[in-house]
Amino acid sequence: MYTVCFATIIVSCNNQQNGNNPTPTNTNEPKQLSYTLIATHPHDVNSFTEGLEFRNGFLYEGTGDTDYKGVSKLAKIDLATGKDIQKINLSKEYFGEGITMLNNKIYQLTYRENKCFVYDANSFSKLKEFTYEGEGWGMTNDGKQLINSNGTNNIYFRDPETFAVTKTIAVSNNYGLLSSINELEYVDGFLYANIWTTFKIVKIDLNTGNVVAEINLDDLLPKYAPEILNQPVDKGLNGIAYDSVGKRFFITGKYYPKIFEVKFN
Repeated sequence: MYTVCFATIIVSCNNQQNGNNPTPTNTNEPKQLSYTLIATHPHDVNSFTEGLEFRNGFLYEGTGDTDYKGVSKLAKIDLATGKDIQKINLSKEYFGEGITMLNNKIYQLTYRENKCFVYDANSFSKLKEFTYEGEGWGMTNDGKQLINSNGTNNIYFRDPETFAVTKTIAVSNNYGLLSSINELEYVDGFLYANIWTTFKIVKIDLNTGNVVAEINLDDLLPKYAPEILNQPVDKGLNGIAYDSVGKRFFITGKYYPKIFEVKFN
């Protein structure tokens, strides 16, 4: 999302940010998962990460920017070097957001411009665009439908041919509705999501909308990238990509110099 945080204190965005120490509304507490760092990879420090996807050995990234300087882009990235192999820049009036790849097409949301751009996955040539209501945040797909977030507690399923909403689910945990859902990744029937401004990733059951597990990565930067802590970067994570062959996740943040390859335990 469109914010750069300079403080190192992480503010939770759970449950509509309703004060400190909320009271659980049910006993279905999410399972607490841990993570194992496998490797780190270079990441372009000029990339304000809004969408991340892994496909056929390459990362694909959609970026925004903090003040509409015309640096939003869609890029195919060499994992070993962090360099753009192929890219297309968005026009200055657009703030790029989440991306996903389906049927050899790449879809890219925009923040408040109500446009979703559709590109050929090989050439990056623009094929069409859709108009939608509300903000665009994260996006993924389940192999048939597009799935997107807009910063609320809702997740939207969309027809990839028309972008029409086919289903909406509300996400909740044991404290109630969970807002600020950002970047998304679909994995084996579940949705993994960044929660804006935090180091928490949640695992969502798409049949019920319930958060069934969560991973707290508060120690990720202090342990593996302490040089970031004193830099003017957004301290929360944003960007989740999954390699279905290697069974590994790639995670990062806006303007981070590293991409972290991890497994969740």
